Amino acid sequence: MSDHSSAAPSVPLPYRRLSDSLTNNKPPVWSINQSVGPEPAPLPAKCDRHEPNRSGVCCKELKGDDERTLIDPDVVRDVVIGLSDGLTVPFALTAGLSSLGESKLVILGGIAELIAGAISMGIGGFLASQAERDHYRYLRKVTAARVLRSCDGEMEREVHAVLGPVGVDEKVSRQVASCLREVEFSSGPDELGESSGGHRTAPGSTASDATLTAEEGGELRWSRDVGLTAFLLKFGEGLQDVSTARMYTSAFTIGMGYLVGGLIPLLPYFFEPVAHIALIYSCVVTGIVLLVFGAVKARVTGAAGAGAGGYIWGAVSTLLVGGAAAAAAYGIVAALEG
Repeated sequence: MSDHSSAAPSVPLPYRRLSDSLTNNKPPVWSINQSVGPEPAPLPAKCDRHEPNRSGVCCKELKGDDERTLIDPDVVRDVVIGLSDGLTVPFALTAGLSSLGESKLVILGGIAELIAGAISMGIGGFLASQAERDHYRYLRKVTAARVLRSCDGEMEREVHAVLGPVGVDEKVSRQVASCLREVEFSSGPDELGESSGGHRTAPGSTASDATLTAEEGGELRWSRDVGLTAFLLKFGEGLQDVSTARMYTSAFTIGMGYLVGGLIPLLPYFFEPVAHIALIYSCVVTGIVLLVFGAVKARVTGAAGAGAGGYIWGAVSTLLVGGAAAAAAYGIVAALEG
């Protein structure tokens, strides 16, 4: 037979099932654990999935009994701040105004306080995030200047001071410092160490190196997140940059949390014209919401374990803290009234 008649058409092999499609998180390579040559197996392909005792299951697919995806802790913190203040401060205010006898006055005063408090809390969250970002950028500038003027030995000592306590030996710390320092001076422009073309260059680099850096496209989008400066800030100081979206998200989350939380103790006054009776309903509703809020907070933060004890403790502790704050505020108002 001729070569033309024996040749078979080339077609792509279909996926075995939908879970193996390109949208899956599995790497598009055959997983291996050992390499035939002297070089180790590449990290994207290194896996024990096909070992006899693993039955084709990757360790990333194994889940614990209580393992779950948690909400961003920054968002949880803002929600807790907003709701906690909203459930206590307006409640204390409405409780104090209840001595006037009419629910209408309590509603007017409570709504005014809610709007002003929500705006104030939102602005406070924005300014706090902005101050955190400015603080980080200042430290990044100072740290970048220190990295630029420091010798290799000093940077190796600082890297080992971060990695040593977690079990990394001095030899590996030196290698990490050398790699990070090399990336530091090849990651593009920054505030310091810029060449005439606006790109950071390592000490002793030539003009052709700077030209080559400029021709390669300038600063990479993630260049400020790599290198020795980013390592010392993130792992040495425990700091990360705050994005502009994060500032607005914090302001909106805290402000809306305060507004929603403050409406809860105010709701009974809309349906009960006698303020003293509405205060009783407000206490009951606020207490129930504090219990629910504490249980939900324990769930989303991971504080609650597999049993019900964590949820109960989260609910009761939130009720005690919020109730104590509201009772203290109400007591002070009552004492000032006479």
